[in-house]
Amino acid sequence: MIIDAHLHLWDKQHGMVNGKPVYDIGGGRSDFGGVVKQMMPPYMTDGVNSVERLIANMDFAQVNAAVVVQEYIDGNQDEYLLKCKEKYPERIKVCSLYEEHDNYRLEGFDGIKICGGRLTKVKLEELSPLFHKAEEKGMFIAIDLADGDAQVPAMKQLIKECPDLRIAIGHFGMVTVDGWQKQIELACNPNVYVESGGITWLFNSEFYPYPSAVDAILEARDICGIDKLMWGSDYPRTMTAITYRMSQDFIIKSDKMTAEEKEKFLGLNAAKFYGFEVKENLPYISHMAE
Repeated sequence: MIIDAHLHLWDKQHGMVNGKPVYDIGGGRSDFGGVVKQMMPPYMTDGVNSVERLIANMDFAQVNAAVVVQEYIDGNQDEYLLKCKEKYPERIKVCSLYEEHDNYRLEGFDGIKICGGRLTKVKLEELSPLFHKAEEKGMFIAIDLADGDAQVPAMKQLIKECPDLRIAIGHFGMVTVDGWQKQIELACNPNVYVESGGITWLFNSEFYPYPSAVDAILEARDICGIDKLMWGSDYPRTMTAITYRMSQDFIIKSDKMTAEEKEKFLGLNAAKFYGFEVKENLPYISHMAE
């Protein structure tokens, strides 16, 4: 069983970065605040990062289920994600996007995504009412914190206020930035987990098979336990460098982790945290290069 705890979908990209627009310009590329970036694999020529393409990738990579988070650089995709969930209710769970105002969405969503490191108008601790609402409704919070330990004290307070709230710390605590271990320590709390979405991006300079990324996973294991760690791909952005299968393959083929650790990291922990009920594993599909 494999579950992806961190990926993205969008119908039309209409985001912002540092106050400048982000939008599709064709060929999988985007104008990223005035700089051209390959945002998706180049064969995604229409700029649509669709759920149908995702499901095809999941089937081929034998990924049973996935969690769709959001980011300011893609623009609010609430409406599109609700349609995606309606179409594939057993395969995906979706997050609404918090955008520093009070009219964030709750109904129909499984969780709320907070881009903690991008907050400009409010401090993280001021989001206490949102955390309490999510706890009351049985939702989860997916949050990418500011680099290092800058927002760790605020998170500790929010965790204390909402002990029954499920919280997933994203981007593996920004593992390549000093102080990342402090974010991992938050997962020593009962309902706080850490997901590795973007870890291949953070270790891109090393590239596949990312031995330092595996070492970081083991270091995090020693801090909070393997039961609190979950795999995430950051699809489709990381697929500009590697394939979807490769984003998990470096874990599967590593000789540094036990079979039990791999099973927990790649799926069992996420099934417990997000509440997925996986009925059967997906079949292996042979490919033309074999």
